[in-house]
Amino acid sequence: MRISHITFLSFSVILLLFLTTTYINYKQSELINTNSEEFARSSTIIRHSNRFQRNFLNMVSGLRGYLLTNEPFFIQTYDSAIIENEDILHDLGELVRPGSDQRILLDEIHGLHKYWVTEFAMPLLEAKRSVGLSDSSKFAFNALYRQKVVDGLEKDIQRSLQQKFSQFSNVEYGFRDSRKVQIEESVRSTSNISFYLTGISIIVGIAIAMFISKYISTRILRMVKMANSIAAGNYEVTTQEGGNNELNQLAHALNEMARILNANISLLRRQRDELDQFAHIASHDIKTPLRGIDNVVTWIEEDHSIDLPDRVKEYLLLIKGRIKRAESLLKGILDYARIGKERPTKELVDTAELLGEIYEYVPKRQGIDLRVQPRMPIILTERVPLLQVFTNLISNAFKHHDKPVGMVKVYCKTYEDHYKFFVEDDGPGIDQNYHEKIFHIFQTLQEKDSFESTGIGLAIIKKILDEREMKIELTSESGNGSIFSFTWPKYELHAKSNQYTFN
Repeated sequence: MRISHITFLSFSVILLLFLTTTYINYKQSELINTNSEEFARSSTIIRHSNRFQRNFLNMVSGLRGYLLTNEPFFIQTYDSAIIENEDILHDLGELVRPGSDQRILLDEIHGLHKYWVTEFAMPLLEAKRSVGLSDSSKFAFNALYRQKVVDGLEKDIQRSLQQKFSQFSNVEYGFRDSRKVQIEESVRSTSNISFYLTGISIIVGIAIAMFISKYISTRILRMVKMANSIAAGNYEVTTQEGGNNELNQLAHALNEMARILNANISLLRRQRDELDQFAHIASHDIKTPLRGIDNVVTWIEEDHSIDLPDRVKEYLLLIKGRIKRAESLLKGILDYARIGKERPTKELVDTAELLGEIYEYVPKRQGIDLRVQPRMPIILTERVPLLQVFTNLISNAFKHHDKPVGMVKVYCKTYEDHYKFFVEDDGPGIDQNYHEKIFHIFQTLQEKDSFESTGIGLAIIKKILDEREMKIELTSESGNGSIFSFTWPKYELHAKSNQYTFN
């Protein structure tokens, strides 16, 4: 399965879990809203019921007060209470569901209330209003009052209303309490469900992330290991990956790259070996006729030196100089080709003594001295490459010096992980336009016919330092001398305090 498919499927599972959590929370919130609405409806019904009972008591007391005292205040209380109760009964009719037991009770209450008003309250009020000054009207009212009040019917109606309202209110209290319990249960269950589903989603998400990261990182680490092996020079390494996902394609690409690199490196090695062999053979084949020419010139000089004109003697010296330069060129080419191929062997190298040896065999100039700073380091390093670098720099400093008296200085600065050596002279200097050019092979600042130089020395130095990831720099201006500085890996054991001056 492709990694993109695995990732998509994993995120789909996590998304499905969160969608499930959201849906369940939504349904639970709907249930809570329903229970809350029912709770509010029951609370409103109870509140209306209590107001109705209070108003009914006000109606009874207002009616009796008016009948006994004939004060308008009492009839106003009665009128306001009856009007409000009509509104309450209307509101309760909308709140209580049709067909329910509560609706039946409400209809009975409504009937009793209507019966009390029409059969008891209204006749007494009309009789009271009809009472005049005659004794007969008073007698009629008193007779009606005794009939309505004394016979106990009015009390039975009141008692029945109170019982039914009590029953009605108790049922609504029960409804409200049950809705309250349901709301609390819904809130609790919603919290629990949300907590568990969220926890499950997080656990599943972490598990999927760990699986994907392990699945991908393990295979990537194998490919990184393979890439490191290739970088270390092992081009025959391969990695085995099954399937057809992106990492498998990358693994196949790495295997193909390693195969191509191995083939190319093998080809380069064969070509290098063939080139080395050709260089040695060509060097030998070229040196042989050069030596023959040199011998012939030497014989001519020895046997006919007296008879030869001065012009011919100059030509013979020129020929010998060209032969010497050709031999130096061949040696330089072979040295340049061998750089980096020798097996490195580290040894203790006293740089001060090394510079003394170099001074013994480099061509010297009368009046030009070599001075080495005190405390030159003793290094655990490869002797021959360091010898080649110093030899070429010091030899060039002596060879190209243009003054009768001068100084070549060698000194060193120590850094954390390397040394920086300096070879400074007070010779003619080098124009800045040539600071890069002189490190290219076969490049010289003077015509080769006017100065015996191969143009390989600085190229050899550059290649030796490049092999070690070190660098060489030139600080110089025409007419102001030159300072060549190069870095060298640091494996110092101890330092010496001697100062050497060679002249």
